[in-house]
Amino acid sequence: MQTLKLKTLTAALLGLGLIASAPSFAEKTALPAEAQAQSEATESVQPQVDAKTTEQAAEKRKKITADAIAAVAETRNALKLLDEKKTDEALAALERVTGKLELILARDPKLALAPVDVEVITYDLLADLDTIKAVIKEAEDYLEDGEVQKARPLVANLASEIQFRTTSIPLASYPSAIKAVAPLIDAGKVDEAKAALQAALNTLVVTTDEVIPLPVLRAENLLKKAEALAENEDRTVKDNETLASQLAAARNQLKMAELLGYGNKKAFKPMYEQIDAIEQKTAGGKGGKGWFDKIKQQLSDLI
Repeated sequence: MQTLKLKTLTAALLGLGLIASAPSFAEKTALPAEAQAQSEATESVQPQVDAKTTEQAAEKRKKITADAIAAVAETRNALKLLDEKKTDEALAALERVTGKLELILARDPKLALAPVDVEVITYDLLADLDTIKAVIKEAEDYLEDGEVQKARPLVANLASEIQFRTTSIPLASYPSAIKAVAPLIDAGKVDEAKAALQAALNTLVVTTDEVIPLPVLRAENLLKKAEALAENEDRTVKDNETLASQLAAARNQLKMAELLGYGNKKAFKPMYEQIDAIEQKTAGGKGGKGWFDKIKQQLSDLI
């Protein structure tokens, strides 16, 4: 059975845990004590953000094979059986591991990593631009003063993103490591066999396959909603207000993305100009099509 671990780490700019873990300078830090409110427009695209996460995870989960999952499970089972001094059963489990690995390699002899698990980790930065700027300035001040350890938690947590991580079996080394355990068991060297199995499990490779900046993703979805409204030439006063708030929220999310380093100033400047142009075109309730084409392409290139 294919599995997916979903871990969500939500922060009020980095989270209360960080403040609690650094009492020596918590009172002086620019970190807020609680999550800062987000605009209604920004909150409105959260379902689309969640849907994107689920979709991407499902795509990556397709690469996981039952044989790879079984190989790791049987390795752990063999280790447990050795702890219980059931050597014959442990050897049988290792035979099953070898069989699963041979099947994987038979299907794709050139495969280097066999995925066994996908993990989705979300760091959600709930802070306004002024707060982020203050934290960046604080981190810079610490670094200038040589206070690396005080700057470290600030910099490390300046992220707002979805990470997709895959755990895989390294096929260049894992099969041979498993095969080397059986002779140890046969020789009565159970402790050495257990150590070798644990060492093999420790070689499982964890890679970050993809990182999606949340501010960019939110801006993209805000602009999709804004585009639908902008194409309607019969907008109500309420529609115009909603459109304006969506464009403003998109600009704000892009500024957050820029502050957090998900692209350089050169990449973001044309997008701000596009939003300015759209605001001018839609002023007074005017509508039209194609006004968002350029910024959609710019966002696609950025992600």
